[in-house]
Amino acid sequence: MCSLSFQLEKMANCCGLVTDKNEPVPLKQVEVQVQVQGHVASVSSTLQYENKEERPLEAIFVFPLEADAALCHFSAKIGETEVVAELQEKQKAREQYDDALSSGQQAFLLEESSESSDVFRLSVGSLLPGQNASVTLAYVTELAVQADDALRFCLPAVLNPRYAPQDSGNVPQVTSAPGGSVPYTLSFSVQVSSPCPISKVESNCPLEPLKYVNPNQTKATVSLSPGHKFDRDVELLVYYSGAHQPTAIVEAGQASAKPDTLMADPVVMLSLYPEFPAEVTSTLATSGEFLFLMDRSSSMGCNMHNGAGAQKRIESARDTLLLLLKSLPLGCFFNIYGFGSHHETFFPLEMMEKALEKVKGMRADLGGTEILRPLRDIYSQPCLRGHPRQLFIFTDGEVWNTKDVLDLVKKNVHTHRCFSFGIGEGASSALIKGMAKEGSGHAQFITGTDRMQPKVMQSLRFALQPAVKDISVKWNVPKGVAVTLLSPPLNVLFQGQRALLYAQLTGQVRPGR
Repeated sequence: MCSLSFQLEKMANCCGLVTDKNEPVPLKQVEVQVQVQGHVASVSSTLQYENKEERPLEAIFVFPLEADAALCHFSAKIGETEVVAELQEKQKAREQYDDALSSGQQAFLLEESSESSDVFRLSVGSLLPGQNASVTLAYVTELAVQADDALRFCLPAVLNPRYAPQDSGNVPQVTSAPGGSVPYTLSFSVQVSSPCPISKVESNCPLEPLKYVNPNQTKATVSLSPGHKFDRDVELLVYYSGAHQPTAIVEAGQASAKPDTLMADPVVMLSLYPEFPAEVTSTLATSGEFLFLMDRSSSMGCNMHNGAGAQKRIESARDTLLLLLKSLPLGCFFNIYGFGSHHETFFPLEMMEKALEKVKGMRADLGGTEILRPLRDIYSQPCLRGHPRQLFIFTDGEVWNTKDVLDLVKKNVHTHRCFSFGIGEGASSALIKGMAKEGSGHAQFITGTDRMQPKVMQSLRFALQPAVKDISVKWNVPKGVAVTLLSPPLNVLFQGQRALLYAQLTGQVRPGR
């Protein structure tokens, strides 16, 4: 029996299939099927690989997953043997896994790193010489809204190595599989359905033509062109007509589930993407104090992606920061920090021209990615009265103390709103999205020069207006039906920001009511 557990594991390397001796195991093919329903994607990935060694291997696969994704299925097949995961307490799962290996049985263990929730570690157990293995995992994730109203789905091809501070006690357990050429191919197909018509679907990779499957164009299919090499993130942008209209999708309960349980009852997903009138947002606009925290660690000297002509991450971060500085309103205050193994600040700066020149000279020359120290320094500085403090962070997310960082951001959310920018492919979604969520701000991912400007300006617009607060949602349902909110309370919402609410429906509609 396969055990699915969530266990503390500290890994400091990128994704790949390796043995217990840190040797790569050949991955033959990746097949991904995506079902987009409104603002949510259900993803099923099948990975096929082979042991070409003359001895049994205990294989380990480390793979990236969106920080806010919910893993809902895992199965593995070796030869004619297939196992399906079940959720168990982590220590019990580990003991069963070790017992199975000791007795010569095949066993699988799936673990999540509690230090960074976008990394999963799959122990595939004993793989005999010449044997093929197939692993299937399925998860559900929300799609982020872009500045042009597109919904963004990203399938990461890489996961950057994570830097561990010297005093953290982290010990690398898995080395990265070789980069460069990719010896396997990717099959990627998508089904899209929505209450609103589908306008178009775009990607950074070549696509087959979009095919509508119904007259009102609310359902469509699309796939990658044949022969695609999985050498970069696959980014998909889905556009709907009437994007700002509230929509609701109801999913029926499972007939086989125990009555009066969450799985047996229908659930509803409510999508809110309001567009406030101009006269409302203009009265909210305010200047403030803007602090920019720039990652200048060595990893920022790497390329943004594996494609030809790719920028360095530090170059893209500089361009992003320069655009923000040039767009700041008159009357605001600002300061700039750079960090690596240590951190430094440009303060005091009297003129914008000097700040721009200093930013242009920024290099990835400050060593490791130690973000906690500069954050503590920033939070210790007194805020300027009458000027709300907005913190902008630019990083490739290569840290292993993600939980500590998020706890610190959350602790200071009442005085500092946090806007985060993930620079380059493979940036940690757990860190980037987590800082924005805990800091009541907004997250962006910059993977190339395209669409950088609208992303930057979207975050700046959010920072220049207070979030709308004291939000309440009234559910109008038939008599006899009760609504139980499953999502956390909706505390804040920006102009141009989407919110998803999930609720459980119980009871029955009363006849004639």
